[in-house]
Parts: sequence; structure tokens; C-alpha cells
Amino acid sequence: MNLQSDDFELFGLPHRFQQERSAIDARWKELQRQAHPDQFAAQGAAARRVAMQWSVRINEAYRRLKDPLLRAAYLCELHGAAIRSEDNTAMPAAFLMQQLQWREALEEASAVQALDALDAAVQQARSAALAECERLLDQQQDHAAAVRQVRALMFIARFADDIGRRREQLGQ
Repeated sequence: MNLQSDDFELFGLPHRFQQERSAIDARWKELQRQAHPDQFAAQGAAARRVAMQWSVRINEAYRRLKDPLLRAAYLCELHGAAIRSEDNTAMPAAFLMQQLQWREALEEASAVQALDALDAAVQQARSAALAECERLLDQQQDHAAAVRQVRALMFIARFADDIGRRREQLGQ
């Protein structure tokens, strides 16, 4: 294992968006087994510290690789296409209008059925954005265009969290 490896190299995965979650999970378990500090107990404190660093590195990579949004953002960054979500919030007008409609629907939702319908629409938009990320990243290798989809997915993820909070407010 090399600390300088990117997440895909560390996990022995191809540099692409589409990944099998089971392969990511299996590789994480194997890497954690290899790097577990208990494996190095007899080798002293320094070896255990190095193993702990490896364990942290493996967990960071796992967190990025298992989450499609984080994986897409990571691929963009690896290819020089910065997400810049902190200072670049520009989105297409149609997407912003959809966000406004969803916000209004969320504010007006007073029953579980309304939240379920809104949640279904948001999950459908998420699926479509993920499919577009796969097309842009794996088929077209258009990382700059994929950045826009990643930012859209960030908006969608935050809104899905808002739906969850609204459910809690309604006691559902």
C-alpha cells in the first residue's frame, strides 16, 4: 500500500464512476484487515501508529468511494475539474426553478402523503443526475460538465435532508 495512491488505486478499482458497492465493501474489509493495528501489536508502538494512519486513510477512501456523490466529486477533482461548491453556486435556470417549486411544496406539505410524493420526485431527480454523471464521467470523460451535475446532486442531497427534517417536524 502506498499513502500517495489515490482512492481508486488504493482499492484496486478502475478510475470510473460506475462501481459495484459490493466490490468496494469487500476491498475495504480486506484492506482494514491488513492494516488493523492489532496485526502489528508485536512490532511496537511505531508500527501500530503507522497501521493506525493506514486505517484512517483506508476509511477516508472508503467514505468517498462508497458514496456516489462523493465519488463523482472526487473523480472530477482528480481530473482537474474543481467543484468549488463554496463559491460557485451558479445553476441552470430550469434547475433553480425546480428547486423553488420543491421548496414551496415542502413548506406547504402538512401530511405524509405530500412528503412522500415530494421525496419520490427528489429521488427520481437524484437518479437522473447520477445517470448523467455516469455518462459524463465514464463515457464522455467530460469532467467539467460533470461538475455541474455534482453540484446539482449536492443541492438535491441537501433538499432530501430538508424533507427528512420536515418529516420530524410533522412527527412522522
